[in-house]
Amino acid sequence: MAESVLKIGTEAPKENRVGLKVTDYHGGKSTLCAGCGHDAISNQIIRAFYEMNVKPQNVAKFSGIGCSSKTPAYFLSRAHGFNAVHGRMPAVATGAALANHSLLGIGVSGDGDTASIGLGQFMHMVRRNIPLIYIIENNGVYGLTKGQFSATADEGSKLKTGVINDLPPMDLCALAVELGCGYVARGFAGDPKQMINILKGAIAHDGLSVIDVISPCVTFNNHEGSTKGYTYAKEHDELLHQIGFVQSYEQIEIDYAAGEVREVTLHDGSRILLKKLEEDYDPSDAVQALQRLHRATEGGQMLTGLVYLQPEKKSFITLLNLGDQPLYSIDESSRPSREALDKIMRDLM
Repeated sequence: MAESVLKIGTEAPKENRVGLKVTDYHGGKSTLCAGCGHDAISNQIIRAFYEMNVKPQNVAKFSGIGCSSKTPAYFLSRAHGFNAVHGRMPAVATGAALANHSLLGIGVSGDGDTASIGLGQFMHMVRRNIPLIYIIENNGVYGLTKGQFSATADEGSKLKTGVINDLPPMDLCALAVELGCGYVARGFAGDPKQMINILKGAIAHDGLSVIDVISPCVTFNNHEGSTKGYTYAKEHDELLHQIGFVQSYEQIEIDYAAGEVREVTLHDGSRILLKKLEEDYDPSDAVQALQRLHRATEGGQMLTGLVYLQPEKKSFITLLNLGDQPLYSIDESSRPSREALDKIMRDLM
């Protein structure tokens, strides 16, 4: 018998709505350290895109420099990809989004790539609301240069060498909320269920989604005294709320009281249990979001979940009135004439 024949009792890999298997969303073999949180995030990205029925060839992947920026090679091998220079990925992603807004963009960065050398570009990308899923794989150290503290390292945290960090951390979720980002979330690489739902929401969101993911560095920042390691994160993770995501097909509506559990049957026949928490948290309230972030920081907790959501905010593509046809596909006959361009330049003087 041919080797491709399935063994008795096994099931064929399940296909999603676009006829693809989960293996069609895989990438190359990872060269990161065994147990690295970044690899867990890559697996969660694979699962989210598969379950959301996104065709990989309709995706554009971007990254800068660092351990995190290697990871786009490990998922969606059929997608387009561009590895930019250190801290400059937002500019490249912005240009690509303007040239071809029919592609779904996902950028993977690190706490050093985003919060240090790339901070200026990150802030202006948030201001412009570029349609991009922006994932920050946050481990609090520079993993490629022997584990020095990054700008997100918590004050009082300790390196393996015994050095104590005496500088306050930068909260990238709080910064994104303050700048008006329409989708802000924080996840933990060790919580795949929550992360997959966060990623699904980001895929469905029209505009910039900033996802800060605590991703332990098993080589330099997973020891006693670290505040970005697996043990600390599990002990200090504070769930903002239980979140779920149902992809938009025919609308399912349900109404039930706080504290009550209700079973719901989804479009694919699967069933989920919903529980409405008693805590009243409104992710559309920016002030409340910032208060909860600050309160969690003061209590030594890592707040995870959907921090802020403003789905009605217009993306940069909408604000520029680019239309349905991507710029790259406009032929010479449809482009402005030399005279028209010269007039535009004169008007700008």
